[in-house]
Amino acid sequence: MKVSRVLIANRGEIAVRIIRACQALGIETVLAVSDADRDSLAARLAGRTICIGSASATDSYLNYKAVVTAALATQSDALHPGYGFLAESPELAQACSDNGVIFVGPKPEQIRQMGNKIQARILARLYGLPTLPGSEKVTSYKEAVEIGKRIGLPLMMKAAAGGGGRGMKVVTDISDMQQMFTSASGEARAAFGDDTLYLERFISNARHIEVQVLGDSFGNVIHLGERDCSLQRRHQKLVEEAPAPNISEKLREEIRQAAVTLARNYGYENAGTVEFIVDQDAGTFFFLEMNTRIQVEHPVTEMITGIDLVQEQFRIARGEALRFAQSDVIFRGHAIECRINAELPQQGFRPSPGLITEWLPPQGPNIRLDTHCYAGYTVPMFYDSMVAKLIVYGTDRAEAVQRMLRALEQFSVAGIDTTIAFQHFAVSHPDFMTGKVNTHLVEDLIPQMLAAVNSRQSA
Repeated sequence: MKVSRVLIANRGEIAVRIIRACQALGIETVLAVSDADRDSLAARLAGRTICIGSASATDSYLNYKAVVTAALATQSDALHPGYGFLAESPELAQACSDNGVIFVGPKPEQIRQMGNKIQARILARLYGLPTLPGSEKVTSYKEAVEIGKRIGLPLMMKAAAGGGGRGMKVVTDISDMQQMFTSASGEARAAFGDDTLYLERFISNARHIEVQVLGDSFGNVIHLGERDCSLQRRHQKLVEEAPAPNISEKLREEIRQAAVTLARNYGYENAGTVEFIVDQDAGTFFFLEMNTRIQVEHPVTEMITGIDLVQEQFRIARGEALRFAQSDVIFRGHAIECRINAELPQQGFRPSPGLITEWLPPQGPNIRLDTHCYAGYTVPMFYDSMVAKLIVYGTDRAEAVQRMLRALEQFSVAGIDTTIAFQHFAVSHPDFMTGKVNTHLVEDLIPQMLAAVNSRQSA
């Protein structure tokens, strides 16, 4: 299949990232923009732009009919959804298929089935992957109480159609079940239009480890290693690294092969990420979910493999076979990514949109910055607060950590508040330095960071 022109149905740094990949492949780019993004960096770099609606994401980036209409109007052969917004919308993928537009991602039915966490758990068990003790669909808090009594507390309550931490609650006391159920189902309904919940055993000393996979239409599936995404705030990843530190090689290989088993048995096509939770106390792992898109944190995988994942997405979408076998993938060194958000940690991570008056990013060997920002750019108030991804590479983890610390120190931004100082505090913390991380470390660090900031300000 020929792809000579692609509509990019996204914004921000991922739109810039896709444009760069298309330029390398000789593919023309059309950027779908909202009114708020007409003058964005991505709009300046794209071959052309087409406005798909107002600043509201609901009227633009989340309107799949407007997106497909834009692809057809610009005679685009393909559509790349990036991540977030409609990236995991089976409706968008189906509409592309129905209108002869190549969707740069998996098949609609794969997105639909993996997007339902309950169905994904069933498939994982079918293919022999370990899953956390839990439930299928829970229809009432009374049913949740009975399940909690049966499998024990603590429990994680999750939205079946969820993601991004919305509709997720940790239940540590049966008496809280009714309030938690009402809150989680309400969040899920508001965020996804589906209030279906399910329950899983909550692992207190957990690591979040995910595996990058690639699959083609010929049945070939490989992995590109794992990433550790344990540093999270409210289930939102802040720091990611590859490979995962402080796990045995036996466990590492078991996790990687579990991901390949799922993707191969499922006949998965394109780039995807299989996510796992690791119980550090028991030394066991469990399937969480599969994300059917490119991930925010894909650069750390690119840094240690030398493989451009977005370019591979286009090659697979064009119907090409994978260009390499598993034995051809060589892992070298260590990479770390920090997400830089326009937020003020001292005020509960309050968003900080506005005009960037100074933007002086770090430079040097083995430092990469994926961003859409520059001095003079106004960060809009309508979208996600991430303004950059700072990625570094080292020959080993110790070198990568030190390079990240120096890069954060050299990153100067004015006009908006950012999480740069908080990221420096997190990466320099002894627990992170030694790789002793878990999914609640960041929440534990917030009071320490705020105390340190207040101490400096009063000195």
